[in-house]
Amino acid sequence: MKTSTSQLKKNEMSSNDLVESLIREELKSLKPYESARRLFSMSGSDDLDTIWLNANENPYSPEVSADPSLYNRYPDFQPEPLINAYASYAQVSTDQVLATRGADEGIELLIRTFCSAGQNILICPPTYGMYAISAETAGVNVLKVPLLEVDSGQTVTFKLDVSSVVEQANNAQIVFICSPNNPTGDIMDKDDLIAVLNATKEKSIVVADEAYIEFCSEATVVDLLSEYPNLVILRTLSKAFALAGLRCGFTLSSASIIDALKKVIAPYPIPAPVAQMATQALSNKGLAWMQTRVTELNNRRDAFIEEAQQWSFAQTVYPSKTNFVLIKLSKLSADFVMNTFIKKHILLRNQSKQLLLNDTIRVTIGSEAEMNAVIDVFTQLESTLD
Repeated sequence: MKTSTSQLKKNEMSSNDLVESLIREELKSLKPYESARRLFSMSGSDDLDTIWLNANENPYSPEVSADPSLYNRYPDFQPEPLINAYASYAQVSTDQVLATRGADEGIELLIRTFCSAGQNILICPPTYGMYAISAETAGVNVLKVPLLEVDSGQTVTFKLDVSSVVEQANNAQIVFICSPNNPTGDIMDKDDLIAVLNATKEKSIVVADEAYIEFCSEATVVDLLSEYPNLVILRTLSKAFALAGLRCGFTLSSASIIDALKKVIAPYPIPAPVAQMATQALSNKGLAWMQTRVTELNNRRDAFIEEAQQWSFAQTVYPSKTNFVLIKLSKLSADFVMNTFIKKHILLRNQSKQLLLNDTIRVTIGSEAEMNAVIDVFTQLESTLD
């Protein structure tokens, strides 16, 4: 029998009351992370013609596939072919690798494993928002040491405030450092990271988030794992490998830390079809494909930066070692620019809510055609200011 509208409303009110009475107090005011897909749905018919440049996705699709016979069985806890392939790629031992559902699960596992409610993590904003969200949902406090903005006269970059990080790290179980950093696009100085690692060696875990490392592979700190037992590195196949839809990431660290995380992770974290496709992406053929695409995107990024630096409304075009570019605006507000692009069915990302980033937008580097469309709209905006 079909439930009446009035009964549905009563049920919803009752459900709301129940949630309000049972939900943890610290979650009542928590604002969820606004992912690209939460901000803009993919379900509408207009989305077929939309250019998606708001989630730092790779515009290309690798040739990977899965055997349907894998669908009806539970997967291995940590699929051996996948772990072997990633360990070989990252140049670490297999006992230093944990496969996770994206790097996001790695963040949550670290907090759930090493932080109790009321303890602290430390982040350096502006940076990736899920560090704070994951902590807050676990009842863990977030200490913030803002990045330092450095103006050399020719360009503006961000760097760690090392002395403040070291001072505050005494009160934190985990320090998260994103390098290359999202959304600024720059690399944190390796010597600065080493200074933090040395200061926290027997006190805190230091997490280097290398989600975008393939776009500047020379900047990885994986070589430091052998020297610093408190170092953890987060990786993903979502960006350079163009497998965001698979949700496959990796946590690299000492065997002891990996074993601790295995106590907390779900029993079947990586679906067998995902593991099979991810392993293909890490083959010699898959790696060659990835590296070719990275070169294309890096060249296109650099060309876009050069173009953007000519626009009068681009107050600062930040240097980038990733597949995106951050632009601070003048003369035009970020909201106005975003709305202009939305009308053209092009989605960028407004980063103006982030500390130090008022009136900034982030542009993911897409295909040649997509970037030409982006440049056309920006050029039209420039013409309105003449």
